[in-house]
Amino acid sequence: MTLLRTVARPMLASMFLYGGTMALRNAPAMAPKVQPLADKVQKVIPSANAVTLARVNAAVHVAAGLSLATGHFPRASALAIAATMPATTATGHQFWNETDPDARRNQTIHFMKNVSMTGGLLLSALDPDPHKKWVGARAKKKVAAAGHAIADQVDELRS
Repeated sequence: MTLLRTVARPMLASMFLYGGTMALRNAPAMAPKVQPLADKVQKVIPSANAVTLARVNAAVHVAAGLSLATGHFPRASALAIAATMPATTATGHQFWNETDPDARRNQTIHFMKNVSMTGGLLLSALDPDPHKKWVGARAKKKVAAAGHAIADQVDELRS
């Protein structure tokens, strides 16, 4: 692992570790914000409730955050957290429902922070192994090699 990855991954994971831990500790207090989502989920999973959804989301953030921070399955961990972020962000930072200008500004900042962090997670999910080329570059090389092999076979057929 490069020095940049050694430093960047724990930095990216830090907010999810902290936020996930706080959410696990305070899941019942978060239930009112999660309730509208829980109502929708209950149509598919009748036993789901707001507290359980808050705890599951928090557990994903803590577990995947630890994995990302330590470099164990970093791409899968980043993708797992990124998958939770749309629901987390839309549920937790509904700036459009705020009437107080200061509260609205605060929720907008947190909403945009989550959007930005999701972008970082998606970039991290695409981050190649430092000893391998990015999957797109490897695919391009394979296609070029296949094209050359076909050209060689066509040349042999012509001779």
